[in-house]
Amino acid sequence: MARPTPIAIVAGLLLAVLGRDDAMAQTMQRAVPPSRAAVQWSYAPIVQKVAPAVVNVYASRTEKLARNPLFDDPFFQQFFGRDFGGQGRERVQKSLGSGVIVDPSGLIVTNQHVIEGMTQVKVALADKREFEAEILLRDPRSDLAVLRLKGTTERFPVLPFGDSDNLQVGDLVLALGDPFGVGQTVTQGIVSALARTQIDASDYQFFIQTDASINPGNSGGALVDIEGRLEGINTAIYSRSGGSVGIGFAIPVNMVKLVVESAKAGAKSVRRPWLGAKLQTVTPEIAESLNLPRPTGALVASLTEGGPAAEAGIKRGDVILSIDGQPIDDPDGFGFRFATHSLGQNASIAVRRGSSDVTLPIKLRIAPETPPRDAQKIEGVNPLSGVTVENLSPAVAEELSLDTSAGVVIADVDGGSTAGRAGFQKGDILVEVNGTKVSTSHDVQHALADRTRLWKIMINRGGQIIPAVFQG
Repeated sequence: MARPTPIAIVAGLLLAVLGRDDAMAQTMQRAVPPSRAAVQWSYAPIVQKVAPAVVNVYASRTEKLARNPLFDDPFFQQFFGRDFGGQGRERVQKSLGSGVIVDPSGLIVTNQHVIEGMTQVKVALADKREFEAEILLRDPRSDLAVLRLKGTTERFPVLPFGDSDNLQVGDLVLALGDPFGVGQTVTQGIVSALARTQIDASDYQFFIQTDASINPGNSGGALVDIEGRLEGINTAIYSRSGGSVGIGFAIPVNMVKLVVESAKAGAKSVRRPWLGAKLQTVTPEIAESLNLPRPTGALVASLTEGGPAAEAGIKRGDVILSIDGQPIDDPDGFGFRFATHSLGQNASIAVRRGSSDVTLPIKLRIAPETPPRDAQKIEGVNPLSGVTVENLSPAVAEELSLDTSAGVVIADVDGGSTAGRAGFQKGDILVEVNGTKVSTSHDVQHALADRTRLWKIMINRGGQIIPAVFQG
């Protein structure tokens, strides 16, 4: 007979003794072990239930290494021939991580950084079977991606979604994944903290912290609660050695739900509500001037004319305190809460204005794509060869986390391209090319049309103007 879990026994005893209603029963489910013997209870029944839905993800890509330009020099070819040096060698890049089956049809969620830049993906199930997988959706902003198993009509075991807003510090959790490629592993710990920010490079800084051991290879794996529900996707660790020191971070499942729903709907990107405002951290000095009991909330630093925030009546200098009753500690916390709301509805935002608190309804709509992005791939003999440029709009600025919505932005840089080797980066805003100001993606194409041996290109990177000179 299967052993009952400690939570079930403790909850049953409490209900029998106290006879409270369901709401009280939910509160009483959180309890410490009642005796020394209770510490010997096992998590095996939970692991047996959830382990089949946790998978290993193997991603790779084959890339050609650049041919040594010396081989193309006419003087060199006089002695060694035109074919010396071949066409360049190939190199295979590999990545290893974990994933979670979230739909019986074979949909899998993992971290975007596990498959970033990869073109071939394989998935190994807990029963050792392997499948090819296609990438349905990449969402770099949340560091999540959704895959689908190929060539099968089988129904697979899944992990049910929990509600990460119900987690509390001290709750027991299990982490499942494939650390260091040794095979599926389970570790146990507690929720060490909630709403951790400034952890990694994703846009939505709002992580569950746990002391359950997470190591390289665990990325994309499951963080589950004591009922076997998915509460987060393990993503990052704090470590000076590369191994676990008991500080791991997971993306809350409420963000995962949004990304999975977008993939199920056939979307190639995740559409999120647009605020139309720039926020900044509330300092102790700002809190004191506004009679806030502590430095909390998100200060509205600027507004986009015609944006949802401006239309809702939010003003520059307001401090956002909560959204739909959920308290806001900082701009990252607001960004997460706002992004997980559904489009087409309204949200209620409470702000501190002067010495008063005001609650305002805001419409949840996407950022407009005006002007059209008109993507242009740059090719030819010039320093920008290999980039894709787009016209900036509120939608593009939102996608790339830029503070401005005017100009021309580098939306992508091919790996190993001339532009990549020159140091250009995704998110750079082009200002001038050889003294010609560029306002549209076609302006860039025209400015690059004339071949020259000296290129002067000015970019805006993070608000800093950077001039660069390249010899052709």
